Amino acid sequence: MKYCTNCGSPINEKMKFCANCGVPLAGQTAEAERVYEPPYYDNDSRRRDDGLVTVTKVFLVLGCIAVGWALIPLAWCIPMTVSIFRKLDSGEEIGVGLKVCTLLFVSRVAGILLLCMD
Repeated sequence: MKYCTNCGSPINEKMKFCANCGVPLAGQTAEAERVYEPPYYDNDSRRRDDGLVTVTKVFLVLGCIAVGWALIPLAWCIPMTVSIFRKLDSGEEIGVGLKVCTLLFVSRVAGILLLCMD
């Protein structure tokens, strides 16, 4: 069985492109097809806290929905939520100030979960 050198998913020998990531497979050597190294993450906490990250995102969205009836609070809830989503997805560190503002203005549960993260 062959594996894509880009994403590691199993591929058929007759395939010209990986069905998972779309990388061309024509120029791969037999040696390269056997070796797969997962992407390197500087921050291993992303792998540990996947469930915590998901729960935090859910409560952030629920917090935005809860204040959706008032347009003024929604004006800062959505940008804070988008910023936190991007930082969680990239593994970037979230500052304590943003975590506390999330606790106060978006969602208490999400803010507490963010403060508990590394």
